[in-house]
Amino acid sequence: MRTTLTLDDDVASQIEAWRKDKDLTFEDAINIALRRGMAEIAKPGPRKKFRTKTFDLGECYYPNLDNISEVLEDADNEWFAKKLKS
Repeated sequence: MRTTLTLDDDVASQIEAWRKDKDLTFEDAINIALRRGMAEIAKPGPRKKFRTKTFDLGECYYPNLDNISEVLEDADNEWFAKKLKS
């Protein structure tokens, strides 16, 4: 593919120095640099650590959570009572 590319002065001087040191054509130097740069960009970065915030909710109202239907029934009744008040 043929294209026009405008390089910043600092980049052009780095490419030119590297090209001469490695005895490359300008085209080869640009292609190598772009391939290496694109490979670096494509690498997955470090993942941000996820931390769950904790909160003290106090003592459990239900001493025994084996009967979950009792807990759910109370929760539904509390929600329904709040709905009636509003």
